[in-house]
Amino acid sequence: MGTLLQFVGDWGHALAAVLFAALGIFVLRRRDETPEQRLLAAALLLTACWSLYVSFGGVEKPLSGMGENIRNAAWLLLLFVMLRRGPAARIGSMVAVGSLYAAVAGLILLQTFADLIWRQLPVMSDMHRAFVHVALVLRMMTAIGSLILVHHLYIGWPTRERGRVALLLGALAAMWTYDLNLYAIGYFAMHRANELYALRGAMMALLAPVIGAGLRTDGGGRLQLSRTLTLQSISLAAVLLYGVALTAAAVLIELVAGPYARVVEIGCVFLMAVSALVLLPSRRLRAFWKVQVAKHFFQHRYDYRTEWMRFGDTLGRAGGDRGDNALPLGERVAKAVADITDSPAAILMLRSEDGALAFETEWNWLEELPDGAVIPAPLALLIEQSGWIIDVDRPPSGAGEVVAPHWMSEDRRAWAMVPLIHFGRLIGAILLARPPIDRRLDWEDFDMLRAAGRQAASYLSEAQGQQALDDAQRFDEFNRRFAFIIHDVKNLVSQLSLLARNAERHADNPDFRADMVLTLKESVGKMNDMLARLSQHNKGRAEEPRAMALDEVARQVARTRSRQHPVRVTGEAPLVLADPARVEQILIHLLQNAIDASASDRPVELRLSTDGTVARLDMIDQGRGMTAEFIRRELFKPFSSSKAGGFGIGAFEARALAQAMGGRIDVESKPGVGSRFTLSLPLAQGEEFRGKAA
Repeated sequence: MGTLLQFVGDWGHALAAVLFAALGIFVLRRRDETPEQRLLAAALLLTACWSLYVSFGGVEKPLSGMGENIRNAAWLLLLFVMLRRGPAARIGSMVAVGSLYAAVAGLILLQTFADLIWRQLPVMSDMHRAFVHVALVLRMMTAIGSLILVHHLYIGWPTRERGRVALLLGALAAMWTYDLNLYAIGYFAMHRANELYALRGAMMALLAPVIGAGLRTDGGGRLQLSRTLTLQSISLAAVLLYGVALTAAAVLIELVAGPYARVVEIGCVFLMAVSALVLLPSRRLRAFWKVQVAKHFFQHRYDYRTEWMRFGDTLGRAGGDRGDNALPLGERVAKAVADITDSPAAILMLRSEDGALAFETEWNWLEELPDGAVIPAPLALLIEQSGWIIDVDRPPSGAGEVVAPHWMSEDRRAWAMVPLIHFGRLIGAILLARPPIDRRLDWEDFDMLRAAGRQAASYLSEAQGQQALDDAQRFDEFNRRFAFIIHDVKNLVSQLSLLARNAERHADNPDFRADMVLTLKESVGKMNDMLARLSQHNKGRAEEPRAMALDEVARQVARTRSRQHPVRVTGEAPLVLADPARVEQILIHLLQNAIDASASDRPVELRLSTDGTVARLDMIDQGRGMTAEFIRRELFKPFSSSKAGGFGIGAFEARALAQAMGGRIDVESKPGVGSRFTLSLPLAQGEEFRGKAA
């Protein structure tokens, strides 16, 4: 071994010893000690001791092999304890796995015995060479068995918690993969293995930060096994095939590469180790492996019990410490359906008042949808009647078949849309993103997604019903409180009316009497007007629409508020078909909101115009403005107000009154710029309405 290589080997192992010792001390200083934590600290410290011994003495020292055996035994004991502390109900599955742990432990004992023997024999003897080869074979078998156990523990770990142990298990897999390559090359070409022995210290030093990054979370957890027998068998076969291929490659390199064999072997070892670290954690590779195994070894694509338990678990958890549990119901529904097909993102669309499906929320869908990204009402009705799942990539094969909207077909992320149908009524849909391994939907996907869509629809329908019940209860409370207020006001009106009559009849001072009568009559008039409006509102039905001049009502309302705030009225509008009292109530609500949101020096503009068959009144302010989220979720929701002390029923009542007259209210707003509320009412067309403006 050259001087430079010796230097790299010694200092590489020394650096690894320092890093692993630091990690072990860090774990020991944790307050929340568990058996896994104590074993992890022991394994780290024993690895540090082994690296330090190799750094001082070299691999040819007798205790270096025994130190490696102790290191391997410590890590395997940690893996066994992590596995053993799984659910008690799964204890039966531990028999086969425990036998494998026992077999690997036996291999470690045998190779320790072989190491002790061959070091006592003459170097050039046949017995010495035989025991050296036996020891190398035992170390290769130990590395293979350890890799199988790491793989078994990883696939048995709950999917949602694999991130907690992925780095630790990945580092151990890299360590034993390097050992396997090292001893395989040493078995066929001992003189080529010195460089790999020396570079192992640098490799271990690189693995220490990886393990340290994984120590940010606790390594303990509970196991959730499913379909493991076939997966483990296939994985074992893959590992054995890997060992055979590696052995054949080493022999071929020796025969073909000649003087460059050492360089080629070292390059292959590092390439395979790096490839394992990069590819094995890949979600795309895992998805491909899962699809292939399910396709060729199972009758069904899905493990229905596992998928349904995970689906219900995601939907049912409304709060907790982990991020998935803290999601709102809409995002949980989207995630639960997406997890079934391994889709990385999903969008929830709910039924709007016009019958179309509009965006409600998203899960992991980072990019914004294009403008007009809705499911039109006719298509939503067809989906409701048929219950079909839209396969975005599948062209229609027959007349009347559901076709994906244009914006969905152009978005390469869109893969499938699952309808949410509850008792024959479409309440929404979930748009799924393409999974890591893109594939065509088949009958099993359709059946699974259709069942999941119905279950998700029941959750959403229940939540909507509960929200409606809460709103009704709040309305009852609101009406109850105002019933008392109306009762008190009626009493006050009666008292003031009596006082007014007595003042007219008994007051001696004419000036006092005039002021008293004027004041009392104005108060009585205002209170009676309030009672009349409340009584009309409580009727719950619109008056018969008739032709009316919208511009006159707008100017009248503007005059009543002009002393409070600057208000401008511009433009003209023809007669509209509406109820003047309700139009006045709408304008009072909207104008008061605009005044409240505007600064005292910023006027509010009422702009009249005509657009086709409707008259428009735009109420424009330069106030605080509103976000799109607030407009979509809160603005027209009863009892939701952005004003301190507000009841939050003004905008709600204004829209309800407009819809009752066949009109509508649209909103455009931007924070810091202002808002535009547009009231649209149908025109009063026909000769019978001419000259009959109210």
